[in-house]
Amino acid sequence: MSNVQWEVKTFQQLTVDQLFEVLQLRVDVFVVEQQCPYPDLDRFDRHPETRHLSGRDERGHLMAYARILPPDLRYPEVSLGRFVVKAAPRGKGVGHQLLRTALDVIHKCWPGRGVRISAQEYLYGFYAQYGFTRVSDMYREDGIPHVEMLKEFH
Repeated sequence: MSNVQWEVKTFQQLTVDQLFEVLQLRVDVFVVEQQCPYPDLDRFDRHPETRHLSGRDERGHLMAYARILPPDLRYPEVSLGRFVVKAAPRGKGVGHQLLRTALDVIHKCWPGRGVRISAQEYLYGFYAQYGFTRVSDMYREDGIPHVEMLKEFH
């Protein structure tokens, strides 16, 4: 899908409707679809340096989202998380576009800084394609197998 419109905003720049759509997508996928009740909302969403990356279709509907945390907030590196693609466009390259766009945003905002993620273990191969390497054993986060992965920029 090449007609995705990407937008990066801070929490303060999100409209109420945009925030609602982001939270609804996160809950629809992480809580309902993956059947994992967990505390999705945390203090990191509102941090002034956090970036909220949204991908919308030609009609303006939210299709994909990722949250980018600045260095030294969750990890010493930049943290990429809440990475989510709506069910309908999955398998059409939107996740790849989302990750490439997120890495571009990270490079522009924090040049040369590494990126650490807590990835669902089944997505290890997806992230490995983009230079992420596994840096932890499998652990359970909210009942789902995860691994920490790191991408260094040199």
